[in-house]
Amino acid sequence: MKISKKFKITKIANSYDPHKLPIFLPVLLVEASQSCILVNENDQVVGHVSKMNCHLMENIEKENLLHRAFSVFLFNSKYELLLQQRSVTKVTFSLVWTNTCCSHLLYRESELVAEEALANIFLQTRNAAQRKLLDELGIPTEDVPVDQFTPLGRMLYKALSDGKYGEHELDYLLFIVRDVSVKPNPDEVDDIKYVNWDELKELLRKADAGEGGLKLSPWFRLVVDNFLFKWWGHVEKGTLKEVADMKTIHKLT
Repeated sequence: MKISKKFKITKIANSYDPHKLPIFLPVLLVEASQSCILVNENDQVVGHVSKMNCHLMENIEKENLLHRAFSVFLFNSKYELLLQQRSVTKVTFSLVWTNTCCSHLLYRESELVAEEALANIFLQTRNAAQRKLLDELGIPTEDVPVDQFTPLGRMLYKALSDGKYGEHELDYLLFIVRDVSVKPNPDEVDDIKYVNWDELKELLRKADAGEGGLKLSPWFRLVVDNFLFKWWGHVEKGTLKEVADMKTIHKLT
């Protein structure tokens, strides 16, 4: 396993449920071949490790592995937010509802920068967002030009999924307003829906009440509770840049 010399993984447990291997196999093959970018709490790159290993809670807790990630919030021209329900094949947080797209920057040339200036990281984060919107939702790259993404903030959070896996991310929050064509990838996405302000409020009420087993991803809920409704009006007015704060790293729980 490739990792910065600053880190030493003492044990990597293969904890995938063998009964689920036929479902997870395509995901496992991808996760074994891709590496996430490890950062410290100041968002400085310190190494890289496979996607599989950086999501094992054993590694997160023992080695404090933290990786760089992003969350996209895509609105259409009616200012409705596109949500997705994560596929059953997802190793972490399967079948939960979340924002448009959530993923990781990869340790590869198109998503790394020679100098870790924020402006350079923004560009690589937008490249990664464009890649995953195509992978997960079939949104053509021409529908989401990189210069149309507005980075609004960064947050750091940790969340347990099922006892074996979880997330520990320094997450870039990207907003974009575009009408797009969508063709979800069933290996990534189980369902999609656009919601307006009131419909999202109702979704939150149902999740809080546990109606129908509806669950929201922890990172989406953190953004909703701390930022989203404050920013929604700026989406509609086209003034998102007025609320952007990329200097602060919000440490949320």
